[in-house]
Amino acid sequence: MSLRINDVAPNFTAQTTHGEMDFHGWLGDQWGVLFSHPKDFTPVCTTELGYMAGLEQEFAKRNCKIIGLSVDPVDNHNEWAKDIEETQGHAVNFPMIGDSDLAVAKLYNMLPADEPGTSEGRTAATNATVRSVFIIGPDKTIKLMLTYPMTTGRNFDEILRVLDSMQLTAKHKVATPVNWKHGQDVIIVPAVSDEEAKEMFPDGWNTVKPYLRTVKQPSD
Repeated sequence: MSLRINDVAPNFTAQTTHGEMDFHGWLGDQWGVLFSHPKDFTPVCTTELGYMAGLEQEFAKRNCKIIGLSVDPVDNHNEWAKDIEETQGHAVNFPMIGDSDLAVAKLYNMLPADEPGTSEGRTAATNATVRSVFIIGPDKTIKLMLTYPMTTGRNFDEILRVLDSMQLTAKHKVATPVNWKHGQDVIIVPAVSDEEAKEMFPDGWNTVKPYLRTVKQPSD
């Protein structure tokens, strides 16, 4: 079964570098980023995990947890983490899921449900589709899904930017324009009438078109 935005993120129990975990229980009432890797000891993923380790506190400031997944056993993850810290300069303190039976990759539609076997004997190429990012909201629904090719490192600054946008727009009746960054002007959503907007934004806004009204970013 394919997953779509606003679907409930499938729950699972798995072994991680932090012990056995019930995914929904671990998330609690926080946001979460689940990002997956086709195999341990791969070059692009090594840089990605190291960069995310460096960003962990930025996500924590936004009430968001980070968890990685790789199609290999947890023991391999622990060894790989040493290489990541050595080469990237950041220790991986967030949990990494061991998915040697491919169960989570299948559950999240990153591998076919009828894919046979385990991680044993598989290569990064045979797991090429296990390179996705999911942002999950406090309501346990999927808010974002992205899948990258193996040769392109992911932009986790962009994931942080999207999280800022989603948290802002979940709280206020606004949307964020192209390339928006925290602190920049936002868009009043079309569902808000001008009469409602006067109450919500008493300092006024800029009407570019009747359907395109920009306003300063609301404060928290």
